Amino acid sequence: MSRKRKKQIRSDTTPTSKVAYLLSDEAYQTLCVSGYTSLDKCPEIMTACRRVAEIIGSMTIYIMSNTDRGDIRIVNELSRAIDIEPMPTMTRKAWMEAIVMNLLLYGGGNSIVVPHTYKGYLQSLEPIAASRVSFVPDSGSYRDYAVLIDGKAHRPDSVLHFVHNPDELYLWKGRGMQVSLRDLAHNLRQAAETERGFMASKWKPSIIVKVDGLTDDFASPEGRRKLLQQYIESAEAGEPWMIPSEQFSVEQVRPLSLADLAINDTVQLDKRMVAAIIGVPPFLLGVGDYSQDAWNSFIQTTVRTIVTGIQQEMTRKLIISPNWYVKFNTLSLMDWDLNTLYTVFAGLADKGIVTGNEVRDRIGMAPLDGLDELRILENYIPADRIGDQAKLIGG
Repeated sequence: MSRKRKKQIRSDTTPTSKVAYLLSDEAYQTLCVSGYTSLDKCPEIMTACRRVAEIIGSMTIYIMSNTDRGDIRIVNELSRAIDIEPMPTMTRKAWMEAIVMNLLLYGGGNSIVVPHTYKGYLQSLEPIAASRVSFVPDSGSYRDYAVLIDGKAHRPDSVLHFVHNPDELYLWKGRGMQVSLRDLAHNLRQAAETERGFMASKWKPSIIVKVDGLTDDFASPEGRRKLLQQYIESAEAGEPWMIPSEQFSVEQVRPLSLADLAINDTVQLDKRMVAAIIGVPPFLLGVGDYSQDAWNSFIQTTVRTIVTGIQQEMTRKLIISPNWYVKFNTLSLMDWDLNTLYTVFAGLADKGIVTGNEVRDRIGMAPLDGLDELRILENYIPADRIGDQAKLIGG
């Protein structure tokens, strides 16, 4: 009778293996994610788009004029309205960030700004939330469309419509990056949920204690807890255990870890793919180390491409003069160290191309009197007058 009871108890108390847990319903509910994952709910995608928006929002916006001697900057009330106070309730930086975030993320490649004027003068440029905007193509035409804001129709020429990644059918409409990033967003969310569920799971024992099933205290949870307190737990760190050899057998096991699931490698790869699709350096998403060349390439490619579309739309919708245009100062974002700035601009100053105060301005110093003249070193002379030097003719 005792043998049957012993065999039955040991059969019922066999520990569940790791494989059995991973195949269980509890593991599925803890580690698996179902349903649609929007891009703005993915921290990596949100971080990349937010970083691009912050960078573009920090740039100065110029109004330039074409002249016979080159392009010059125009400073007037229009330039102040665009660069300093485009919206009375927002700073210029927050205003531009809202436009770019709609363009890259919330609006699916579309961002709408409504100009408000009074007696022909520009008063404000109001960015519209993407949830309030919809686009209705004109029936029988792929070229014309109407912009609906809160259900009210607006003509395309009455609003600023910024577009990113034009649609393959309606070329005037942006498509954004939803298709390219959809699977990556789901994978990153799945990895985050898996890590969170695994760290909160109770299936991570570091020590397994085998106990004789015939022990009376082992039959109930209270009894098992009493055994742990009596034989396993110690009052001080490092204190040895005193357990009966006939009833206990202690084994140390290596629990399943995130390294076994290859979560980190998968996340690193997905982050690099997100960075490549959006066009940001991987180190902005916490992958790899900072690179000056990668940063400057990011400014000259991704950022310049986005701001080119913005400044072209602002030029054709806001500027009346055919000689004026809107320009973003992308050079201010380049990562140039002080030695590089000194080498470049000091050389330009020696050749009489820039003044001393222009050099001081580039390195963040205040102007000084007497440094507004172009100066050239004495040995910089025209090639056809090399023989006229005094030291060659005895002067």
